Amino acid sequence: MKYDHRVIEKKWQQRWEKARVFEVKEGKRQDKSYALVMWPYPSAAGLHVGHPTSYFAVDIVARKRRMEGKDVLHPMGWDAFGLPAENYAIKTGVHPAKTTQEAIGNFRRQIKALGLSYDWSREQDSSSPEYYRWTQWLFLQLYRSGRAYKATAPVNWCPSCNTVLANEQAAGGVCDRCGTKVVQKELAQWFFKITDYAQELLTDIETLDWPEKIKAAQRNWIGKSEGVEIDFKGTHGGTEFDVPVFTTRPDTLFGVTYIVLAPEHPLVASLTSPKEKRAVEEYVKKTKGKSELERTGTDMEKTGVFLGAAAQHPLTGEPVPIWIADYVLPNYGTGAVMGVPAHDERDWEFARANGCEVNFVVAPPTGAPKQMGKAYTAEGVLAHSAEFNGLTSENARQKIADALESKKLGRRQTNWHLRDWLVSRQRYWGAPIPIIYCDECGTVPVPEKDLPVELPTDVDFKPTGESPLARSKSFQDVKCPDCGKKARRESDTMDTFVDSSWYFLRYADPHNDKKFADAKKIEHWCPVDLYVGGAEHAVLHLLYARFVSKALRDLKFLKFDEPFLTLRSQGLILGENGEKMSKSKGNVVNPDDVVESFGADALRCYEMFMGAFEDAKPWSTQGILGARRFLDRVYALAEKYDESSDAADVPAVTRVLHQTIKKVSADIEAFKFNTAISQMMIFVNEVEKHDAVNPELLETFVKILSPFAPHLSEELWEKMGNKKLITLEKWPTHDPKLAAEEEITLVVQINGKVRDTIVVASGTADAELEARALASDTVQTWLKGKHVMKIIVAKGKLVSIVTD
Repeated sequence: MKYDHRVIEKKWQQRWEKARVFEVKEGKRQDKSYALVMWPYPSAAGLHVGHPTSYFAVDIVARKRRMEGKDVLHPMGWDAFGLPAENYAIKTGVHPAKTTQEAIGNFRRQIKALGLSYDWSREQDSSSPEYYRWTQWLFLQLYRSGRAYKATAPVNWCPSCNTVLANEQAAGGVCDRCGTKVVQKELAQWFFKITDYAQELLTDIETLDWPEKIKAAQRNWIGKSEGVEIDFKGTHGGTEFDVPVFTTRPDTLFGVTYIVLAPEHPLVASLTSPKEKRAVEEYVKKTKGKSELERTGTDMEKTGVFLGAAAQHPLTGEPVPIWIADYVLPNYGTGAVMGVPAHDERDWEFARANGCEVNFVVAPPTGAPKQMGKAYTAEGVLAHSAEFNGLTSENARQKIADALESKKLGRRQTNWHLRDWLVSRQRYWGAPIPIIYCDECGTVPVPEKDLPVELPTDVDFKPTGESPLARSKSFQDVKCPDCGKKARRESDTMDTFVDSSWYFLRYADPHNDKKFADAKKIEHWCPVDLYVGGAEHAVLHLLYARFVSKALRDLKFLKFDEPFLTLRSQGLILGENGEKMSKSKGNVVNPDDVVESFGADALRCYEMFMGAFEDAKPWSTQGILGARRFLDRVYALAEKYDESSDAADVPAVTRVLHQTIKKVSADIEAFKFNTAISQMMIFVNEVEKHDAVNPELLETFVKILSPFAPHLSEELWEKMGNKKLITLEKWPTHDPKLAAEEEITLVVQINGKVRDTIVVASGTADAELEARALASDTVQTWLKGKHVMKIIVAKGKLVSIVTD
């Protein structure tokens, strides 16, 4: 028997909305749960079936926790600024505000059709002045506290998008938006001082219930390196110089045969001899056209040019030639490295390509130093290292560091891969940076009372390399807040990751026009208990939100250290051909079509049943058919037994029901949705097998089904004669005694080898289990002539007999 999902799902969506059942009020703190999915970018293309995976998961958890009596904050909003909308405006001539609102309307419609229990009264839109007023407020707090600053620096520039990119958005040397090769430019830009929190960001990640791969990505990006900064001094052309070099392997210091500077290093010009000047200048010019990926790739040719100068080795006094090479970057470490080709693979390749000397000074622990045909990069025992010979690498690092510090030729130091967050963007569709420039007063922050600084409408969207806001007459018609004289506004807009770095706080108090959120409401709801979204944001949104939370904490606006206590990341849903869904591949599945044909509940159950939540899995039309058939079977059961109030209680069905309550309850919290649904299928099979069920048991089952298939569950609940919404019912709890198996099979081992199995009643005492095992004819055969020394019972699993 099938149900009409079109009628049923529309009916209950309207009832929920009319009753406003998912709008939450503040209650007792111990009863709260904040469940949040990363807010989506509302693209004109709308949702495909891969998008709702995370929405369904969080919604299932939220629905269960509501039924457990918790106040559940489960909001939705839109990450609406950004390049795609602006690029579409350039292409079509339609203002991005219009296309963005159209896209939001479509997304909202699609999401509501999926039966997601969002509190729509708290909806946020990052492109609305009411929201970005507080994004600008955040900028001002960071600026006034010295955590936001403007500086001229080499930056990543996307020639296609005509804007700068943060390092995190140019990983791999290409733009994360369009894939264009990134180039380097010197520009004055705004930065946030995320590096001030490097150690805390690294330390605190260990306290979080996050996937290990995301923790590892953040650890690697933060990139803490403990080592020694060593001074290589010298004289060139009658002028003394000092080249500081950072290394994590001071134990290899006696293996240094050259120094390499970044082509941009400030000493390059002064250390270049007249003979090498032309070659050096050509190499520097050539380097400017290379991306970071081209310069640092492990498979790239290691080129370089000798400067014609040398420094002194700090402990031996021997001359060390100085080179430049593009694999050394100016903004990492000191912009200089010591070349130890015998013990570093990259240096080995450079030395082979350029004829540099190779000196082995660290040997494997069991052998003497020798030419091995490749770099020896592991730790070992020092040789050819003066008084440090024979020391282990670990001990030598400390001893050599001590010697350098005593001679004032080095110092222990910690370096970081992390760089300050570049937040300037030379585009239109973003939050304007609230800064004014005055010839008299200099850089002046916009007064908070004048926020928001609104985006103007008289703008030519076409990117030219500077922000379109620079050409807006209305936007630039401004007076200095301090002296009243004619001034100009900052024309760059903020990186859209600034918008999303704090949005979870606004949900706690979404309509406050006096503060970004009330302190008591933030304290009640935050931090987020459960956060779900893509792993691709590991070193973007997730890292930035952690930084902003810590900065706001230090500014006394927050009382917690971390924004998201538990994080889960969904795997991709691929096309039926096993490839990533995309229009170009023609494998996109629209959820509207699936909902129309099979229903939202079938889509919810199928996506949660496809496999492990974190794994990628291909879409299958047969799979969605299977999910719908399961729901039809549930509907048929309810129809058949709706009035069977005197139906017998079958113990086997009762047992499986309580096992199902136990497993589904645990699996929802563990994000094992596929096994939860599998267990519910087992229950339905058991009911059908016995062809009888107590209506009370069926009502209990429908309750635990309701987070997965909320529309059908509400319909069945009503058919069973209940007046109150099932979503307002109490979540069932299992009885451990009723959930226990009636009989269990135990393995009997003798001296660690399996010799028999026995079937016993669940809960049988240990003494009885021992007696049953010893009474087995098979066991007695194996024990003949032996003395039993010990019997160990692992209840529910085995009886282990130990003999002499």
